[in-house]
Amino acid sequence: MDPHYLHLEANRPPPDLKAAPYRVVLVSDLAVDDGWLQEIAVWIVAIGSLYVVAWGVECQKWHDAVDWAVLDSFDFGDIPNEKFVMTTWHSDEPMSEAFWYAGHCAIHPDVELVQTIILHVSKDALSAEMLYAFRQSQVSDEA
Repeated sequence: MDPHYLHLEANRPPPDLKAAPYRVVLVSDLAVDDGWLQEIAVWIVAIGSLYVVAWGVECQKWHDAVDWAVLDSFDFGDIPNEKFVMTTWHSDEPMSEAFWYAGHCAIHPDVELVQTIILHVSKDALSAEMLYAFRQSQVSDEA
């Protein structure tokens, strides 16, 4: 499971992505405007994400925004199992543990997740560093 890195600068529009059952690891390095945060949460749901692991600055806020975006997308009614978005936040853990969780535990009960996206909300892109950290977190301690 090789992740795809996607950098988002605050207050910039997200890219167009083909909808698919994604696993998103949201790494937030900075506090952002609530309106933009909501816009990105709606986008995360709209592209088909079915598992969101939030870590970093205001990660619980990101988690809650995605939950609200899912509820809103179904007019606060019943959500089909195959459309239910699992969410977790990891505020008191190092990033490596959130990455480990994403790679080993973030499994949707009804749909196979086809791709992992590291969604990095920050001023600067750190693709190589994030991808390396994710890969290192997946290495078993048992050899």
